[in-house]
Amino acid sequence: MKPKVAVFDFTCCEGCELQILNCEEELADLLSALDFVEFREAMTEKADYYDIAFIDGACSRKSEMARLKDIRKRARMVIPIGACACMGGVNCLKNYYPMDEVLRSEYGEKAEYYETIPARHVSAVIPVDFFIPGCPIVKKDFIRVVQEILAGRIPYQYNDPVCAECKVAGNVCVFEKGMTCLGPITRGGCEATCITGGAVCWGCRGFIDKPNIIAEKLILEQAGLSVEEISKRFNLFNACKDRI
Repeated sequence: MKPKVAVFDFTCCEGCELQILNCEEELADLLSALDFVEFREAMTEKADYYDIAFIDGACSRKSEMARLKDIRKRARMVIPIGACACMGGVNCLKNYYPMDEVLRSEYGEKAEYYETIPARHVSAVIPVDFFIPGCPIVKKDFIRVVQEILAGRIPYQYNDPVCAECKVAGNVCVFEKGMTCLGPITRGGCEATCITGGAVCWGCRGFIDKPNIIAEKLILEQAGLSVEEISKRFNLFNACKDRI
């Protein structure tokens, strides 16, 4: 029987879920191998059990904590997808402010009708089995993980920095262009898409294991960034201190 798959969204833009639907050429093969039983962006049906539950988005409300725990009870495997679910992402920037101030700035006089808590990634609430980082996730990365799970293997998790993929792509280092980048400490797997497209790496895939933070900060200082600017750059996607 095909594995039953569900996709859930929490605090996010839902862009990572759209990436799954954007797998146009591979969608027919996906549907032949997987039985999607719950996916709000694509279907109205719901289910009570899932072999694989993909989670998009950070947890930023008490009700979301309860919902995550319920999903964990009903899923054999839980896989966060995207920066928000894997690391807390940009949602964690609000954690630097009092929660009542955050609510007032967002909802004004209606703030009393809403609740919020410091944002956190999925694995800070429930155990997870794997994670697919990125903002948004890379379609090829998602397909690869699914294929490896179907083959009964533990998916490979990239741990080389984006710089390694930048060299393979033949890119000129952005520092040589007078720009700054978090590629030396950011987990690869994106094929250096942003740099190849003329931008820089902002760290959306999270840091590699044991990143050389001191060296990266020194490089950024030498490139002319202030301490405040460096802090903002580091915290854009990685503000959650107990990230994966």
